[in-house]
Amino acid sequence: MNFDLTPDEVMIRQTVRDFAENVVAPGAKDRDEKSEFSFDLMRQMGELGFFGIPFSEEWGGSGGTTVSYALAVEEISRIDASLGLGFAAHVSLGCSPLNLFGTDAQKHEYLTRAIAGTYLAAFGLTEPGAGSDAGGTATFAERTSDGWVISGEKCYITNAGHAGYIVATARTSREHRRISAFIVPEGTAGLSVRCAYNKLGMRSSETCEIHFDQVHVPADHLLGEEGKGLHQFLDILDGGRISIGALSVGVAQAALDASIDYATQRRQFGRTIGQFQAIQFKIADMAMEVEMARTMVLKAAWLKDQHRPYAKEAAMAKLFASEAAMRASNQAVQIYGGAGYMKDYPVERYLRDAKLLEIGEGTSEIQRLVIARQLGLEGDR
Repeated sequence: MNFDLTPDEVMIRQTVRDFAENVVAPGAKDRDEKSEFSFDLMRQMGELGFFGIPFSEEWGGSGGTTVSYALAVEEISRIDASLGLGFAAHVSLGCSPLNLFGTDAQKHEYLTRAIAGTYLAAFGLTEPGAGSDAGGTATFAERTSDGWVISGEKCYITNAGHAGYIVATARTSREHRRISAFIVPEGTAGLSVRCAYNKLGMRSSETCEIHFDQVHVPADHLLGEEGKGLHQFLDILDGGRISIGALSVGVAQAALDASIDYATQRRQFGRTIGQFQAIQFKIADMAMEVEMARTMVLKAAWLKDQHRPYAKEAAMAKLFASEAAMRASNQAVQIYGGAGYMKDYPVERYLRDAKLLEIGEGTSEIQRLVIARQLGLEGDR
């Protein structure tokens, strides 16, 4: 086994790291406090080619690897998890459905501009009554002579406020749980988006409600085959779990870096707290889990690049990395003590941001179900 990154992967990681440290970092704290989403930063990422890393040159991408993309998500998220979330959702959930299931005409019309950063892309799956049970979608698409009319609502949708299009799931049968996916362009009559959630963490990411009030889309805006939406978004979520795993590694690494920095400066009882074994053990455990999480994420990404089965590995990586991020950020606050509870230091933000990672893209409980089923275990029916 060769764990070395390729020269291209090293270059991409360094390019993204430089952008994150020099451009993203200066305003991260203020954006969090003000719940201020920065479309300008997202647009710059598109212009620099970050959004196109895993996509073909034919559609404006760079023909890179999933490994390169995971490294890029980690580097952005190490500095600003909210921006990392916007990045991951745009690429894995907004662009990937068109890349995997779209026609050439759909890709030319929508995907190329999303990859370029002209606008963002959103994935409308979660509903008030359909989250972990995504098959319980209530949004309905009625077939008409020239297309479809969609009615319903979605919640907790990332990037929808600046989306040039939304990939929305909807039932297409009243008798059966047949779900299809549709491309809904911004500005379509009856489509309304509201981004006003007051969140615990990821406060500078854009999270929105979407309402479809008799929204008409042409027949050629059906994404893939009618009735195949459930299988499509399960494939999309498998890939998305790699990006959330990478995001989690970024948060965990940030917590580890901050802990080492503070432990080598803070003095108690006549010496730095990093000289006490209790603190050393905390940091050693954090470092071990960061390394394990990163390796799991990159393995899942590598398997995807090799066109080999990766659903189990992606679920494992997302589960372990998200819980490792939560443990690392929690321990970072503990190491900082009273200072860690204050907004003067970034570790309280890491802790607030990390919690979402155990919930979004499938809760930790759902990941365990996915892993169990991949191992041949069936649950209650």
